[in-house]
Amino acid sequence: MVRHKHTSLAQFHTSLKRAHRHQPRMISMPDQHAPCAGFAQQLIAVEKAVVDAKQTLICDHVDHCLSSPAKDPDTDDLIAIKKYL
Repeated sequence: MVRHKHTSLAQFHTSLKRAHRHQPRMISMPDQHAPCAGFAQQLIAVEKAVVDAKQTLICDHVDHCLSSPAKDPDTDDLIAIKKYL
């Protein structure tokens, strides 16, 4: 696989940081006997943030493969990343 610079790295970091901010509260909720609805809401927030990060990374990678200077898509990279979709 060819390494490349991710053009959407800031967006990727933002999504992961959002997930990270939710985790401490989420981890402590069962010990605090928090309501299940609130716990579920935190889980959904973390899940969405991680999914957003994944989509950002994969889309950035596919865009890079399809817009390579040689105009020849790196099919090995595309095949390798498709399993994460």
